[in-house]
Amino acid sequence: MTPEGEYVVAGARVVSMDPEIGDLVEGDIHIRDGEIVAVGHRSEAGIDAALPRLGAAGLIAMPGLVDTHWHMWNSLYRAMSSSSPDTAYFTLNAANGVRCLPDDLYHGARLSLVDALGQGVTTVHDWAHNLRSPAHADANLRAHQEIGLRGRFSYGSMQGHPWTSLIDLDDVDRVRVEWFERGRLPLMHLGLAGRAPGQCPESVFRPEYDAARAHALPVSYHANSNRALGDLGMIQLMSDEGMLGPHTQLVHALHTTDAELAAVRDSGASISISPWSELLIGYGIPAVRRLERAGVLLTLSTDTTALTGTADLWSVLRLTTALHRGEAEEELAVGTRRILEMATIDAARSLGLDDLVGSLTPGKRADLILVRAHDVTTAPVTDVTNTLALAVGPQDVDTVIVDGRIRKHGGRLLDLDPLDVVRHTEEALVALLER
Repeated sequence: MTPEGEYVVAGARVVSMDPEIGDLVEGDIHIRDGEIVAVGHRSEAGIDAALPRLGAAGLIAMPGLVDTHWHMWNSLYRAMSSSSPDTAYFTLNAANGVRCLPDDLYHGARLSLVDALGQGVTTVHDWAHNLRSPAHADANLRAHQEIGLRGRFSYGSMQGHPWTSLIDLDDVDRVRVEWFERGRLPLMHLGLAGRAPGQCPESVFRPEYDAARAHALPVSYHANSNRALGDLGMIQLMSDEGMLGPHTQLVHALHTTDAELAAVRDSGASISISPWSELLIGYGIPAVRRLERAGVLLTLSTDTTALTGTADLWSVLRLTTALHRGEAEEELAVGTRRILEMATIDAARSLGLDDLVGSLTPGKRADLILVRAHDVTTAPVTDVTNTLALAVGPQDVDTVIVDGRIRKHGGRLLDLDPLDVVRHTEEALVALLER
């Protein structure tokens, strides 16, 4: 099945994440040229019964997951962190980061992208913070070109880059023209992975922000991650500088005042949390309920498999649900549909992609997944959103469709060889560590 094809995903249990369409016990999804044409019961939706059918009986159809913050390059050394002072996450990143050749970024990002595709993540935000040269940037982008997921590539500074020195703004502009304006990554858009007030001087954060916004690039910042950074009031400083808006994403933001949260909410900026990494690195207990109740646009992410070991976004859904209810000390404090929104439609909105993906809505692009409802790990399905948020894991993802193209079916990736990807990544790591 190609993006130019026309077919029907037939007989699925549909969780559309579109309030007007709702959930369907047995529905069809008509796809043409990569676009969702209709969703509904075949006769009611006017779907031609003669169209090719992708049988989906016994499967749950939902939008592909959206991961809003992932340092994809350092999957090259997955689960290497936190076993000694030398492998503390930031120390490890600096040590390995300065040794990275361009192909190392390619292999790390490619492994991450294949991992994402296999588990049902169809949109990613690659927070690329080891772009040591134009060749490094091109190698990282080549992985996206090869694997072909949707999302954002945020150009970041390299590991070990002084806080007092600007990012290579000339290369950001080169990448914007050569890769994005020329259409080499049709499913991706460019952003800036910036450095925020409080950690760097105005001579750095202001030119970087202004250069990004001059070309309408969205910006993303790690801010108020731990108590020390929270004491700097980074988000308040950004608000004072006029740097918050729908184009701004804040990462972690665990230690944030009520006034700062109000500024984030009122500006339309979003917050991406990564509960596994925040716990494992010792930032504190992510206050999911407090962030959600503040009314900010809240989304979920992997962050880094060097620290977490896994990019399993399904496990992040479970953990987020538990953190919200545990903070509230109340079982019914949050429903699982709300958590699913954080990983689908709200996540798409935070990346400026909600007009394209995030729900199974006619007119949007066909990014969707089919999850097995009758596996030993998921059956019996008694409450479909509970099943998706609490029971499903990557092993239950049967089919993945990106922009109408079927990339995984029957639990098998169709156009990639995972073992080949793993072999080349392991070889690259051996060479990196020898250096």
